[in-house]
Amino acid sequence: MKTLALVFLAGATALAQAMAPATPKQLAPARPPTRNVGSMSDLMVKIIYPASDALFYIESRTPATEAEWTTLEGQALIVAESANLLMMPGRARDQKLWMADAKLMLDAGAAAVKAVKTRNVEGIVALSEQLMESCTSCHKHYRPGYGKPPG
Repeated sequence: MKTLALVFLAGATALAQAMAPATPKQLAPARPPTRNVGSMSDLMVKIIYPASDALFYIESRTPATEAEWTTLEGQALIVAESANLLMMPGRARDQKLWMADAKLMLDAGAAAVKAVKTRNVEGIVALSEQLMESCTSCHKHYRPGYGKPPG
């Protein structure tokens, strides 16, 4: 009788384990290795500033051709995806203010991509304040002396 109970218990345990949902570790594929190539200054000066300027100055630099609209769409996409770069491990300074500021940038950039796709110049202009807030909020939090007069 004991042997039968042990066999039953072992079988029930094996069945329960087989039917149990997989843990996230079992489901998630291994994350490919990433590494930061450029500095934060490189990202800002060489990627984010030029792309965001295209959005900030939309009224004076409104695309006139299909190729120009395609370029602007790419610049809006750069702004949105750069926010993701800022949230990567090794770049994110913390999980609170940094991530909140980067999410502001991501939201503004994603909205800009949609506005550009529909050729909505007024919509892009309206996003300027949201995009500027994402920039100034982060700079106030992480650039010592930002907004203060020199000297």
